[in-house]
Amino acid sequence: MLPMPGRCWLCQIPLMLYQHGICSLCYRHLPQRPISCPRCGLPAGQSHIECGRCLLRPPPWHTLVYVSNYQPPLSPLVLRFKFNRITALSVMLARLILLSWLHARRTRQLPRPDLILAVPLHQRRAWQRGFNQTDMLARKLSHWIGCEYRPAGLVRVRPSRIQHQLTARARRKNLHDAFRVEIALRGRHIALIDDVVTTGSTVDEISRLLMAEGAASIQVWCLCRTL
Repeated sequence: MLPMPGRCWLCQIPLMLYQHGICSLCYRHLPQRPISCPRCGLPAGQSHIECGRCLLRPPPWHTLVYVSNYQPPLSPLVLRFKFNRITALSVMLARLILLSWLHARRTRQLPRPDLILAVPLHQRRAWQRGFNQTDMLARKLSHWIGCEYRPAGLVRVRPSRIQHQLTARARRKNLHDAFRVEIALRGRHIALIDDVVTTGSTVDEISRLLMAEGAASIQVWCLCRTL
């Protein structure tokens, strides 16, 4: 008996390549990214040079790659993946990040990372949730790109309050000294994986730590950038 075909997570049409998780029509109709700064990912006048915000106060990472703004149809899928434990979504969501990075690599001449790290959860929260969504994304991206992934290379050493409940200032304070690097990073080009970048406080804190440990460059890859 032939297996039942997979269906597009958005329109439910059967897929020939079930592992893609999304049909070509739905993929083409995902919200278009606005012209945005290649470094911070926020809307800007041009997409090939850094915006005025980054020229005045550059973030500690070097480029940011994202799929879309945090809005439907992607935002409900992220919530289902993250909070409803629909882990089958991980393949499709990771593939969307991969396609966005491949496009950014062609247009921005980005270097291929030689190490992938995922934004970690504290052990208590990982136990409560049952998995770390960024770890699942990072494992697939590492396999497809053919670069090293170190799940324990970056750890969260203390619990913190849930970020989306805090103001931008409180987020920064909440994350101070929350992470620790467990591996040598000097001279390495790193891709840091997150699901949603809102104020950027989490990837900011981690990127500062990675640069202090000698990282050569940091690319932040995420599903959604809140614009």
